[in-house]
Amino acid sequence: MSVLLVEDDASIAIVITSALEAEGFAITHCQTIAERDRLLALGDYQAMVSDVMLPDGDGIETLIQVRKSQPAMPIIILSAQNTLDTAVRASDTGAFEYFPKPFDLDELARTVRQAVGANAAHDALVGEGEMADGLPLVGRSTAMQAVFRMITRVLRNDLTVLILGESGTGKELVAEAIHQLGDRRTKSFVAVNAAAIPADLIESELFGHERGAFTGAVARQIGKFEQAAGGTLFLDEIGDMPMQAQTRLLRALQSGKIRRVGGQQEITLDVRIVAATNRDLQPMIAEGAFREDLFYRLNVVPIRMPPLRERREDISALAQHFLQLSAGEGLPRRQLTARAAALLAEQPWRGNVRELKNFIYRLALFAREEIVDKSALVPLLEEDRAAQQGDRNDRGGLDMAVGDWLATTRPESGTVYGQAMAAFERPLFAEILKMTGGNQLRAAQQLGINRNTLRKRLSELQLDPEEFGRRG
Repeated sequence: MSVLLVEDDASIAIVITSALEAEGFAITHCQTIAERDRLLALGDYQAMVSDVMLPDGDGIETLIQVRKSQPAMPIIILSAQNTLDTAVRASDTGAFEYFPKPFDLDELARTVRQAVGANAAHDALVGEGEMADGLPLVGRSTAMQAVFRMITRVLRNDLTVLILGESGTGKELVAEAIHQLGDRRTKSFVAVNAAAIPADLIESELFGHERGAFTGAVARQIGKFEQAAGGTLFLDEIGDMPMQAQTRLLRALQSGKIRRVGGQQEITLDVRIVAATNRDLQPMIAEGAFREDLFYRLNVVPIRMPPLRERREDISALAQHFLQLSAGEGLPRRQLTARAAALLAEQPWRGNVRELKNFIYRLALFAREEIVDKSALVPLLEEDRAAQQGDRNDRGGLDMAVGDWLATTRPESGTVYGQAMAAFERPLFAEILKMTGGNQLRAAQQLGINRNTLRKRLSELQLDPEEFGRRG
């Protein structure tokens, strides 16, 4: 089994050659595009492993010619340019797999074995559509490389994707990238935030309604599913969707059809579903707050967005990216010194990329000099943290309340957690009941617990939901 290795770094070539020869492959090594083309014209190779940046050109750009002359040969791309752009370019040229450097040798060897044994005709059937400009995702970290590779694997199919991750990690950007770089990019991308729509309106928002379907329905409304026809429907915060809407969504996904609220006609769907949540759905399934069958219907291809604390090496590049964006939007041009960028990487960024972006925009507006050093960055960070603390105090002084409770209650050592939770639980449940007008189903959904669990706790806490209904 012959494999052509195109790699100009001698040390990397030696390591790859050794690993693949140990697997029984015969390796032919070259360092340039010209040598590659000469060898391909003379020999018959079962697979090719190629670097991107070679002494005489871009290894990806020239793969179109290789595809024409060797349509059945699987190609595995290696690259130190670990960007989404590179991953997508590799996918668009029909690469069997893409590996960012540094890579795992064992995984590379397994992939070469799979490539040699794969159906080459299937591997060749990859579109050559134009690649979108202005890709929204930035990151060279190992965690982001895993995201990029997952994105490239779903571009040429319509598999349902579930994006998992904390708030502010960029889940919607991933959904947009899947749409913009995929075959549905000429149609609509429609985003729905399930947490922002009142529970009694979410079915109408998703599926539409007919005139007279309910009080206030004075005209027919086309729902988000129909608006996204031929394109992509992004269901954000899917974990906050009410149970009744979950049931209807599951039925739509299973049947491939919808029916408007109050309507009789079934409408066939042609839409890709990408969902996202910042919640852990497994405990919600156990509590009965999220349908297990819907979870498995959505979780066909899971993509986990890493929090910023797991990709600190990307913070400098992200900051520079946001400085460029802010300048393009009319804010003053700023640059960060290496010391300033290093200081940014040390910050907690609990709000993830969204918090970092907001801070960089404020920095662009308020920094006094074009070149921002560590000494200039420190007061801006301090002001930012003080403002956040002020926001927390304005939202009810929870931090101060906890301190006051500890000072006045003085619970015994070993009992603090239990007593604190007991003290916090009753006012929490009371506030939720106020918000929902005593509706136990909505209260359970807000809390993310089972309704039977809620009823049991309300009884133990001596809270009467009907009392809160009468107050409304």
